[in-house]
Amino acid sequence: MTEYNADNNRKIAEREQIYRELGIDADIYAYGARTEARLRDRFAEIDRTAEYNQLKVIRAMQKNRVSEGCFAATTGYGYNDLGRDTLEAVYADIFHTEAALVRPQITCGTHALSLALAANLRPQDELLSISGRPYDTLESVIGIRPAKGSLAEYGITYRQTDLLPDGSFDRDAIRQAIGENTKMIAIQRSKGYQTRPTLSVDAIGDIIAFVKSIKPDLIVMVDNCYGEFVETKEPSDFGADMVVGSLIKNPGGGLAPIGGYIAGTRECIENCAYRLTSPGLGKEVGATLGLIQSFYQGLFLAPTVVAGALKTAIFAANIFGDLGYPVVPDQTESRHDIIQAVTMGTPEGVIAFCKGIQAAAPVDSFVTPEPWAMPGYDSDVIMAAGAFVQGSSIELSADAPIRPPYAVYFQGGLTYYHGKLGILKALQMLKTEGILANLEEMTSLNC
Repeated sequence: MTEYNADNNRKIAEREQIYRELGIDADIYAYGARTEARLRDRFAEIDRTAEYNQLKVIRAMQKNRVSEGCFAATTGYGYNDLGRDTLEAVYADIFHTEAALVRPQITCGTHALSLALAANLRPQDELLSISGRPYDTLESVIGIRPAKGSLAEYGITYRQTDLLPDGSFDRDAIRQAIGENTKMIAIQRSKGYQTRPTLSVDAIGDIIAFVKSIKPDLIVMVDNCYGEFVETKEPSDFGADMVVGSLIKNPGGGLAPIGGYIAGTRECIENCAYRLTSPGLGKEVGATLGLIQSFYQGLFLAPTVVAGALKTAIFAANIFGDLGYPVVPDQTESRHDIIQAVTMGTPEGVIAFCKGIQAAAPVDSFVTPEPWAMPGYDSDVIMAAGAFVQGSSIELSADAPIRPPYAVYFQGGLTYYHGKLGILKALQMLKTEGILANLEEMTSLNC
């Protein structure tokens, strides 16, 4: 036992030394260690969810007889692509839907959402968002912000009802808003660039039942980005007609280099396939170009990767929340996506946070992120992401619009240990730049 303790102490000292070499000073390290120690029970709960979801993925892969032949590349038209067709059956089983569309031709989450909307809405139809204003890049898709090819240009109208101050659905407003032309209900599970609570699967399920009791033929589409595998259920388990997401977020497990998915009813997915390719062709074409193995392997790893990202988010909430920064979700709330919002209060705080995240990256750690006018956004945005896949927000990343209340949105970490380093680096950068007050004084006041 004495030899074991000596060896363990030596390993701890060596680990602390590596943190020093990575720029984490003793005070920051000690604060992180104290925070981490009290989160063990939360982390164990996350591991139990990950185990359930891992078994769910394996069961779907075995049921659909995934084989080595599924990993073969196809080119050209992609006719009879066994791997593509099998993967879509796997997704349908995981999400408990009639069908799924999982393609590298879907370039990102915004594209997947745009595809789901445009494929299932027609001129004079109305789209009703019941979770408030959608994510910034969808404003151009819908036509809230004028753009070429928007739904508005095709005569599709848009209305929205905002969430109540406590983050719940406004049922009275929704009942009044649903009209004769309302064809589709849109729900955004995650918060986007807002500091509202993320919507739980249970809350989404309740509101789906509510809107369908008013008008049974409504199509309900859920923007599921950042929420996959966080809970043991998905919105499609509670009647969502389409759940939509990106493969460079949760379900790609950090390995998918591109792609998106839509899982839902057979009719909705057929419409999406015809919109993605061409009327008359649909799901029959679309070569996978050698990417399909990364889609399978990323999906297989996704429950474990998401668990690491969740642990990182909880660690971040406690690190910054205990220092007095407003955090959403807070230190003890249940989790329904991988995003952690931290309100820094100033542009300088946001920029320093993102610099710290970038400095912790395995790729481009030497780069300094700066705000810039990104396409699809109405204010300058800063993004920190030293990622293996460009724009992959299941990898360690942080981004923020440079506008009040100056909140930064942190997500990802393919492993918890990398995410932990990122949070400590962000805190270290705030300290180095003189934005963070005396750490010892702040922790004594807030812990």
